[in-house]
Amino acid sequence: MVISCSWIKSFLNNGHLVRIYILLGVHCLAVSCSNDVKTTRDKREANTINDLGALPTTYKEPPDNISNPAKIELGRMLFYDPILSGNRDVSCATCHHPEFGYAESLDISIGVNGRGIGHQRSFAHPNDIPFTKRNSQTILNTAFNGIDVQGKYDPQNAPMFWDLRSKSLELQALEPIKSFEEMRGHGAGPDSVLNMMVKRLKAIPEYHSLFEKAFGDRESITIPNLGKAIASFERSLVANNSRFDLYMRGDSAALSTFEKDGLQVFLNAGCAKCHNGPMLSDYNLHVLGVIDNEKLLQSDSGANNFYAFRTPSLRNLKYTSPYMHSGKLKTLENVLEFYEDLQGKDLPNPHVSRAQLDPLVKELDLEFKDIRLIVEFLNSLNDDQFDRKIPAKVPSGLKVGGEIQ
Repeated sequence: MVISCSWIKSFLNNGHLVRIYILLGVHCLAVSCSNDVKTTRDKREANTINDLGALPTTYKEPPDNISNPAKIELGRMLFYDPILSGNRDVSCATCHHPEFGYAESLDISIGVNGRGIGHQRSFAHPNDIPFTKRNSQTILNTAFNGIDVQGKYDPQNAPMFWDLRSKSLELQALEPIKSFEEMRGHGAGPDSVLNMMVKRLKAIPEYHSLFEKAFGDRESITIPNLGKAIASFERSLVANNSRFDLYMRGDSAALSTFEKDGLQVFLNAGCAKCHNGPMLSDYNLHVLGVIDNEKLLQSDSGANNFYAFRTPSLRNLKYTSPYMHSGKLKTLENVLEFYEDLQGKDLPNPHVSRAQLDPLVKELDLEFKDIRLIVEFLNSLNDDQFDRKIPAKVPSGLKVGGEIQ
């Protein structure tokens, strides 16, 4: 800014000295503020497409649980057989059904003592079983859980659940069986239920044959092998050929112009700070202040009682609404509006203070006008070609999937 001497003299002669100080002060303040903002933005490392990635075309397996067709099919039978629930009325497939991308359409699930599937599911009466604690996450692509930006991951230590309480699909597969509201019910305690399930399986001749074929040993119906069989089936459920995967593998025409624009906005806004790598998840815990589900008897305080929850994958979101750990956000637009509101409005969860919010949230630069384009990009992450096969019957002779019809 250049101010001539004659201009200043004119202002002085007209008694405008104070105005000069104000003008100069405001100008300097504006320059200082803009420099501060620029410095802040320069310090913030921008994400690029290299922070994402295509999913591998094949998946890794733990050395002690190499799959084979017999083991995968055994796992499928176990996944759909309600014999593994205390009341013999619910299976793994009840809350992870292929119709919903191996997730569920309810905000939080109804496990034991439930009837129906999806929005038709409700508790039978009388009932003293609570809702499950959190939204049911998809099992699709859990073979790749923990994969980083470089494509590295360890299936033996793969992070599982919203609070990261289990590592590996083998251990994850056993947890719902032990959970009171999910599958266990009143039939047994958490420490004895798995032994009870092994005893049940041993009483069914067909399971002896299936386990022997899968593991090569007639006496192979054990708790570890139960987890391994289910994990082998779950690991086989991949959806790794979306249009985004094709684009990242070199097909520039796989994405539309709008989807490419949405991808760039996604990166520019800072979404990839947490949603990165081929699964678009850093698999870390973050505090966001998401609203609780009113169906719970008490507030869900997440991992370490600090309201921290794991970053979910963004793949196949077409099938897995509603979203977030509480299932309270029905659409992708709602999710993005939630993140936009975090910049200024009060947090929706009164148990979380703004000081608790994850620092990465403060780096988000998401505007309402960008939401439509980001949703366009997110839809390119869907892959419809995944295994939907449901067995016609299960070895126990019970209803396939449990009481879901």
